[in-house]
Amino acid sequence: MVAHSSPELGGARAPTVLLILDMISDFNFPDGPAVLRAARRIMPNIERLKARATAAGVPVIYANDNIGLWRSDIQRLLAHCQAPGARGRDVVQGLAPGDEDVVILKPRHSAFYATPLAALLEQAETQQIVLTGVSAHQCILFTANDAHLRHLELVVPRDCVGAASSGEHSFALKYFASVLGANTQDSSRLQLRRKSKQRSRKA
Repeated sequence: MVAHSSPELGGARAPTVLLILDMISDFNFPDGPAVLRAARRIMPNIERLKARATAAGVPVIYANDNIGLWRSDIQRLLAHCQAPGARGRDVVQGLAPGDEDVVILKPRHSAFYATPLAALLEQAETQQIVLTGVSAHQCILFTANDAHLRHLELVVPRDCVGAASSGEHSFALKYFASVLGANTQDSSRLQLRRKSKQRSRKA
């Protein structure tokens, strides 16, 4: 697993990047139980999409809220969320980052705010991002807005984003499609753009 200080995504052009937001969590917040139910519903779909992305050479970035005191310690966060009795342990174990995945911690809703995400995508010459995770009307929405402002093509698979209620989920999907021009079709219909060949480094 690559920490948030990684300067690039494997040194190659990555036309498409898959983002997984806030699925590493103890879901210990006011609407946590409802969000956890949504996370459990979408987890198998994200797992399948991630497997397809990995097979296609599409980089995967986890963007996650920090829990408790700010330590920028991803391993501690994973250990906390996978501890015996932790709420949502099954979700975290099912979607735990792999060795080649990039993980960044974010202080606020958007995965772009005060994180290296924009720099990573710019260096990889990314044109399209696929947003998955929770919650559709909050962190996914704020991240989608920031991606739109950066002229990135947006894909938000409707079966890979969740919210505490069906109304919040429906509101977010309508916003993504009508305001941001996002593709919101089911993940099974997506065609992922493969990563380009390794780029030579300048002396």
